[in-house]
Amino acid sequence: MKAASLSEIKKELKSIPQEVLIEMALRVAKYKKENKELLSYLLFESHNESSYIDSVKTEVESMYAEINDTNVYFVKKSVRKILRFVTKSIKYSGQKTTEVELMIHFCKCLRAYDLVLTRNLVLLNIYERQLVKIQKAISTLHEDLQFDYQREFEEL
Repeated sequence: MKAASLSEIKKELKSIPQEVLIEMALRVAKYKKENKELLSYLLFESHNESSYIDSVKTEVESMYAEINDTNVYFVKKSVRKILRFVTKSIKYSGQKTTEVELMIHFCKCLRAYDLVLTRNLVLLNIYERQLVKIQKAISTLHEDLQFDYQREFEEL
């Protein structure tokens, strides 16, 4: 089966009654956890972006606190898992300010593992790649926001 284009889907969705749309959205949410998470964000958290950012930051901090640091392998694996979570949260939001704030917070938390960061090339590369992504995201923002986030970025 060939998938329809987004414009075709949009036209078709406009012609469907609301009850049928609700059933379709629930059916889509049933099949993948990611679809359900996106739908939850859109319904419950998209109207208050600052509380969403705070909840993601809190979750990131708790994930960093749970890292098993007995072996560098486990630290790398956990950092990649946290980065996937942050990236997914950024994708749900779709706003550049959210991206910058969450990535800066991720890097600040990673800097707390300074001892591991300086000894391990993989973690250092992950950190440096995130810094490049932050710099790109900052450059797309409004000048006033760029100035504010640039100061935070320079602390990293």
